Amino acid sequence: MMKYIHVFILLFLCSTNLFIPSAYGGAIADREVLANGITLLHAEKTGLPIVTVAVAIKAGSIAEPAEKAGLANLTADLLNEGTKTRSSKEISDAIEFVGGSLGTAGGADYITVSLSVLKKDIGLGFDLLSDIILNPAFSDEEIQRRKTSIKNSIIQQKEEPGIIASKAFAEAVFGKNPYGRPVEGTEESLDKITREDIAAFHKEYYLPGNTIMTVVGDISKSELKSLLDRYFMIWQSRGSKEISLPVPVPEKKPLVIKIQKNLAQANIILGHLGVQRDNPDYYAVSVMNYILGGGGFASRLMDNIRDNRGLAYDVHSSFLANKYAGSFEVELQTKNGSANTAIDEVLKEMKRIRTEPVSDKELSDAKSYLTGSFPLRIDSNRKIAGFLTAVEFYGLGLDYVDNYRKFIEAVTKDDILTVAKKYLLTESYVLVVVGDLEKAALKY
Repeated sequence: MMKYIHVFILLFLCSTNLFIPSAYGGAIADREVLANGITLLHAEKTGLPIVTVAVAIKAGSIAEPAEKAGLANLTADLLNEGTKTRSSKEISDAIEFVGGSLGTAGGADYITVSLSVLKKDIGLGFDLLSDIILNPAFSDEEIQRRKTSIKNSIIQQKEEPGIIASKAFAEAVFGKNPYGRPVEGTEESLDKITREDIAAFHKEYYLPGNTIMTVVGDISKSELKSLLDRYFMIWQSRGSKEISLPVPVPEKKPLVIKIQKNLAQANIILGHLGVQRDNPDYYAVSVMNYILGGGGFASRLMDNIRDNRGLAYDVHSSFLANKYAGSFEVELQTKNGSANTAIDEVLKEMKRIRTEPVSDKELSDAKSYLTGSFPLRIDSNRKIAGFLTAVEFYGLGLDYVDNYRKFIEAVTKDDILTVAKKYLLTESYVLVVVGDLEKAALKY
């Protein structure tokens, strides 16, 4: 009975946004690099008896060899599937008994291991957390089970037109750069991955110097240091391997990829290379994109293509900014017969924002939304942990909460024209269309 009480309490605390940070008031965490190289971020929040930990390790898919795509994701997947002293079931039973959660997630730039427990169970939480990171077993049985599960997911994705379009778009935009391949790999690449590959990848990249640990919640610095000394300082520092990535090459003319599927609607993605997260134009680009297609019903694309023409239920644009490369894309679904018109209107709106200044109201509304919605990104311990991890990884500084507002407010109409001309390419884009090609009769 106690187990279920714990589960209820933890779920309640995690699902309610009881912590709302004070408005923009300097650094929201302490930062320290530990003796073994771990970068530690700590934000003590005493309002709730809960502790959230996010461990980001620079061991994402950008570090894996192309012929063994999926290796990084598979390694992360296997962390909580058994250690040298605990089985997969023993790990899940232990964390579930106290109503906590312990999970892993793959990614392109880094992988994440997350922990959430009530404060009274923090010792057990750190014991399990350190065990799965430092001592994974990588048993052959679990490897085969996870491979089968991932392959089944990949097979299902082949029937999802949106995913088909996204994968084709990424591959075309990024080319041989690892951002162009799926994090989960392919059926063929997964078959090439051995236990030795997984163990070697773990040994090479799972290092304290590659690690950002963010701890948010009801735990003091002294309590945290005691836990780290006990569970993580045995993790020995070694030199980390530098990652060298091929630079994506932009298209010099439109590249059109047509994929036949018997669908009532065409799935369309139009875009090209974008910006990296550390690009100083990122904030002007964010405001520009909100006006173009990132602002939902307030955006030009939605106003034109949905509201005025009724061509699509939803249309949106986004700049996806990774560590080493980024992309711009517009996504929509429309009837096959109206695909040409919808694409025409997307390009028209891209050209318009490149050549005509936005209105004062558009600029004001975009700034108000971007700054006003910002606190919602850090209104719970879980969100703060993820936010701080990203801030550290991308080198944004712990005063970013204050700086973000300043950067957005500083954007002018001239800035938007400048970045639109620079980063929106209307003559050298990638266009992917998945649909009934005969009915679409594409002119592109």
